[in-house]
Amino acid sequence: MREVIRTLISAKEIELKVKEIAGLITRDYEKLLGFNESEQPDGMTKLILVCILKGGVMFMVDLARQIPLPVAFEFMDISSYGMNSVSSGIVKIERDLDAAITDQHVILMEDIIDTGHTLNHLKNHLMAQHPASLKICALLDKQTRREVDINADYIGFVIPDYFVVGYGLDYAQRHRNLPYVGILEFKED
Repeated sequence: MREVIRTLISAKEIELKVKEIAGLITRDYEKLLGFNESEQPDGMTKLILVCILKGGVMFMVDLARQIPLPVAFEFMDISSYGMNSVSSGIVKIERDLDAAITDQHVILMEDIIDTGHTLNHLKNHLMAQHPASLKICALLDKQTRREVDINADYIGFVIPDYFVVGYGLDYAQRHRNLPYVGILEFKED
């Protein structure tokens, strides 16, 4: 069996969508954070972007570069797929946050929303820490696969039920480095 990848979302489409989402986030948070480009006092409230490793890294970094607000990064490592192309439904937190998010404005950065089980688990986990606000930002959303009633506040692309790789998403730790999102298929030789 050989792997074949067909482009679903081009690098240019991703770039434009990231800029669009960054604009929405900037609009939503600049007043909330008391942001003024000419004055940035020490101790100013920051926006915390919580990235789900490893798939969300490229998306979060590209997005953060487009947000002209003070942002901090936090990382969580979650396992629910393992070496499979379908989520096991069992969510395990391998690495939790390093810093407290109590009374902070937080955006949970996700590469893809599928069944919603992982995201729902993470949202409940983070809400138990009493952030000032918690929003969800996802590059991709497979709404047809949803089993849990959860939605993102910021969505890049709604996609059909394909197994996708690229732009941080992987299959067995391969294909994360592709600059686009592609559909992974297996073909007989």
